[in-house]
Amino acid sequence: MTTNADTPQVKRRRRAPAGAAVLREDVTEAIRAAVFEELAAVGYARMSIEGIARRAGVGKTAVYRRWRSKLHLVLDLVSAIAVQGLPAPDTGSLEGDLRLLYEVTSRALRHPVAGQIIPDLQAEAARNPDIAEAMQKALREGQDSVASGIVAAAVARGEIGAEIDTDLALDLISGPLYWRAVVVRGPKLPKGYLAGLARATAGALKAL
Repeated sequence: MTTNADTPQVKRRRRAPAGAAVLREDVTEAIRAAVFEELAAVGYARMSIEGIARRAGVGKTAVYRRWRSKLHLVLDLVSAIAVQGLPAPDTGSLEGDLRLLYEVTSRALRHPVAGQIIPDLQAEAARNPDIAEAMQKALREGQDSVASGIVAAAVARGEIGAEIDTDLALDLISGPLYWRAVVVRGPKLPKGYLAGLARATAGALKAL
């Protein structure tokens, strides 16, 4: 007769914790990608959790476990743009830094998906203060952090004066390209446009 003492001990498998602790990052990234695709395809007003889940190849529950509504989902993604930021140029000159910044920013703004999403979210921002705040953070603060670095480096090199009006300098750096790419949304930039813009902006900053 086998007693309990003779019975081999059976190791119990630990069950993985449920809930947020087991949210898979690959699923989260698939949902984020699906949001951008859905925004570009149908716009914010017609975007739905169902459509996002379908594009991501997941159930609606997977989306709701991460974000409680499409508004919170979009706000999270737009805010993340500011955190990611842009690479800080370091070419050794003000004009070179500006040109590199404009080249990187122009490529990002002229991406087909961005070209659809940004104007649509700007329209929604006029009606929704939460989206307006997130858009300001993503499109203004993210760019300004890099532009501030360009100005500081130029001051350190003696290219511009330390007494420069920083707010005006940031407007000069960021305004023209956003106006052309996001507001006007004209045809492809003419040859030499970014180089000319960098040269003109550098000259304006030195004149402040």
